[in-house]
Amino acid sequence: MVFSSLPFLFFFLPAFLILYHLVPFRAKNPVLLVFSLLFYAWGEPVYVFLMMFSAFVDYLDGVLLERFGNTILKRRIFLCSALFINLSLLAFFKYADFAVGIFNGLTGLHIGAPGIALPIGISFYTFQTVSYSVDVYKKRIPAERHYLKYLTYVSMFPQLIAGPIVRFSTVQEDLNSRRTSGNDLVNGSRRFLTGLMRKVLIANQIGALWDSIRADAGISMVTAWLGLLCFTLQLYFDFSAYSDMAIGLGRIMGFHFPENFNYPLSAASITDFWHRWHISLSTWFRDYVYIPLGGNREGKAKHLRNMFIVWFLTGLWHGASFNFIIWGLYHGVLLALEKYVWGRGLKRLPAFLQHLYTLAAVVFGFGIFTFDDMGEMGRYFPALIGLAGHPLIGTDVLWYAGNYLPVLAVAVILSFPVYPRVREKVYGSGRAFRNSVLLFEGALMLFGLILTVASLVRDTYNPFLYFRF
Repeated sequence: MVFSSLPFLFFFLPAFLILYHLVPFRAKNPVLLVFSLLFYAWGEPVYVFLMMFSAFVDYLDGVLLERFGNTILKRRIFLCSALFINLSLLAFFKYADFAVGIFNGLTGLHIGAPGIALPIGISFYTFQTVSYSVDVYKKRIPAERHYLKYLTYVSMFPQLIAGPIVRFSTVQEDLNSRRTSGNDLVNGSRRFLTGLMRKVLIANQIGALWDSIRADAGISMVTAWLGLLCFTLQLYFDFSAYSDMAIGLGRIMGFHFPENFNYPLSAASITDFWHRWHISLSTWFRDYVYIPLGGNREGKAKHLRNMFIVWFLTGLWHGASFNFIIWGLYHGVLLALEKYVWGRGLKRLPAFLQHLYTLAAVVFGFGIFTFDDMGEMGRYFPALIGLAGHPLIGTDVLWYAGNYLPVLAVAVILSFPVYPRVREKVYGSGRAFRNSVLLFEGALMLFGLILTVASLVRDTYNPFLYFRF
């Protein structure tokens, strides 16, 4: 089940919200747990037990750490056992086929791949359970003594499938005591609806354009770059919209999930980009991999080693394919170059050129990211530099851009903090202007919701890209 589906919007979500807000607080967590398990079982009826087992492993590890971890050796044994079990599950279900393929390629053997379907959201909830075990081990948080309450955290349906990666410390207090104010309901609903509209009206439409360009064998160089820009915009609006919906739903329930995006396409460097894109993932790798490895504290050589380990793992986390690993290392190289080679020079360039460099590097990188078929990548990439018979520009770009110009223009504008800045200036100009802004936003929200529902009724193209990660 996805948020941008009619069953979720008109059946699951209303039933949940009505029941959730009718019951007393002591029943809210059980209601949330039951609906979360139903939400996951809708698409993964068997793998829901895998998620419950993974949560139990870390819950038990936390209890054992607090009760019997009176020596560093015992504490390390408990932690390593929990990490081994959970990361082994992730490795088996996500990377077994990939590993068998590599082994066969190196040895010339023909061992059959397991062919096991990837459990939805396993990368996200595994990182959450791992962060919990490490935080309890480090004594940053107390262990949760109630398994069902901990399972509620792991299985919480707003952020279960595609993040943001919420740490237990973020919601521990809310699990024990929370209330939903009128502002929470209003702001949470607005955030959810905004994400829903961004997903359906922008990401889906631009995704359809990218699919058309990708399937066209005779595109020009300009159209090839337009295609990768479309994929970048689709991925941004798809994933950031899901984060908006998750944060909004959490707010409606009284939870405060972390922000996951901060206008990353307006970044002035790759370093800046990764401070803005998928923030919960980049901070997870910083806190649980990069800093424990030593960060930048032990000299240039080890700093570079740590950076490339992190970016190799970042790429691998996204999928069991070489293109993801190459994409991760590509960003590792750019970050290393910004740190030690051209970072200072980049900052002296005009702001426009900084943004242009960053956007070009990001868009090209997502070209690596999207092609898990190396043969398809090899056929598409020559068009980016006008090789293999691809002209510099052709009538194709006029057709593609012309047919999708309104949605492309809206997507580009909304990728930058233009509206928030205009809104802030208008909103601060007096009460009459504030009322006008609120009236405009209310009308826009209603009109957008009507268009969104109409689009969902009419169209069948409605992917969530990050579900496969």
